Amino acid sequence: MKTFEMLESDVRVYCRHFPAVFEKAAGSTLFDENGKTYTDFFSGAGSLNYGHNNPRMKERLIEAIQNDFVTHSLDMATTAKRRFLERFNSIILEPRNFKYKIQFCGPTGANAVEAALKLARKATGRQTVVFFTHSYHGLSLGSLAVTASRSKRKSAAVPLHFTMPMAFDGDLGPDVDTLDYLEMFLTKTSSGMEIPAAIIVETIQAEGGVRSARYSWLQRLESLCKKHGIVFIADDIQVGCGRTGTFFSFEEAGLNPDIVCLSKSISGYGLPMAILLLKPELDVWEPGEHSGTFRGNNLAFVTASEALSYWETDEFSKSIGQKAHRAAELLNEIIQAFPETQASLRGRGLIQGLVFEKDGLGDQVSREAFDRGLIIETSGPNGEVLKILPPLTITEAELESGIRTISESIESVLSQSEKYAKASPA
Repeated sequence: MKTFEMLESDVRVYCRHFPAVFEKAAGSTLFDENGKTYTDFFSGAGSLNYGHNNPRMKERLIEAIQNDFVTHSLDMATTAKRRFLERFNSIILEPRNFKYKIQFCGPTGANAVEAALKLARKATGRQTVVFFTHSYHGLSLGSLAVTASRSKRKSAAVPLHFTMPMAFDGDLGPDVDTLDYLEMFLTKTSSGMEIPAAIIVETIQAEGGVRSARYSWLQRLESLCKKHGIVFIADDIQVGCGRTGTFFSFEEAGLNPDIVCLSKSISGYGLPMAILLLKPELDVWEPGEHSGTFRGNNLAFVTASEALSYWETDEFSKSIGQKAHRAAELLNEIIQAFPETQASLRGRGLIQGLVFEKDGLGDQVSREAFDRGLIIETSGPNGEVLKILPPLTITEAELESGIRTISESIESVLSQSEKYAKASPA
């Protein structure tokens, strides 16, 4: 690791959590340079829903490169882009009766959020964007302005203007509908709040601690947006592309957002790619008004087109549901086995979180799991949530093995804590 410590910026983070030099990866497994294997419950922070080096996508990618296809094209028309557009429309949009135009922006999730905020403000002529407590939408200045973390906002080193936070579902207790507060601000002429340009929401706040909004809450939020002419933006960057079992995380709630932000697993292969889905009436851009050199990543178009083959039938979606059900069963068994942790379970589909009440336990379990060959990160304001985020293509045997490692890691951490407590002077 000496090379990285000497030559790479101190801004790096994941290599500190997972201190190994990785050399190869396939499916749900990574291999370090010493030959040790690791089961992946991290999936590139949600960028590898279809696993590492998915063989179907790899074959298409190699074939395209060998045939000297166009790799970089800005926003020029290419056969690879056309194939993705046609397949995405026929496989994803048309069956769901979604009538969106597709915008290729810069290749990261933050780029997608920046474009969405900019477009909503242009389309409405208004400035303010409402976001929610615990939210995470990126670390560029615009996306950071709608990200809730105090430490991350502080890193901007400049004021973050023209946004307003509101309480996410459940943040004021189970008996309070936090949208009552938002509706009061929108309807009272003396509330001090102008009608915002947009409201941006994650249906499941992945980085915020795997917090899931109730469908009824989301439906009411969408209704408020429609009533007041507010652009409703769904950030599906981490929890879309099948993570919850359906392609979009908001499908079961029956939502039809004005703008949808997608990135991470939209390319299918971990290649940089991000898109906006926007209703045609919001497509008010002038040519070149929002640009970017790397919005024509044809490598990603090739793998993204192949990834869509998983959604040509409902078999893949069903398999995600089955594995999610099994994961929840096993995780609830862990909760029952270790009552002293006061743990609880959150999430939907194959994004699930073990929430620990004891400070620091999540981070300790993550470190112990890594030593035992499982890569799993924490989330939430204090790292209190162990986030289960395996590839959607993981086998049930791999899933069960990984969760067994979580159980063994919790047992080891608790045992070590008990030994330390006994050894410490009274």
